Amino acid sequence: MSIKSSISLTEQQNAFARSLVESGQYSSLSSVLQQGLELLRQKTELEALEAQALRELIRKRLNGPTVSATEMEGRLEALIERKRRDLSVDA
Repeated sequence: MSIKSSISLTEQQNAFARSLVESGQYSSLSSVLQQGLELLRQKTELEALEAQALRELIRKRLNGPTVSATEMEGRLEALIERKRRDLSVDA
C-alpha cells in the first residue's frame, strides 16, 4: 500500500535524486526516496542490533572471570616471547 506524502528536499538532494531517475537507475523520485528510506531503516536496525550485542558483551565481561594485572602481564610476556621465538626475533 502506498501513502502519498509531501516532502521538502534541498537543491542538491533534488538534483541527485533526479539524476538517478534520468540515468535509468530508478523509475521515479518516489522509488529513489523509498530506497533511501529502506536503507536508512536497515542501517538503524543494524545499529540497534550492534548496540545490543555490545551491551551483552560488556555485561558478560563484567560478570565473567577476571584476571589480575600480574597474571595478565605474565600472559603477555609469554605471548611476546612465543612470537619472538616463532619469528626468530631477538629481544
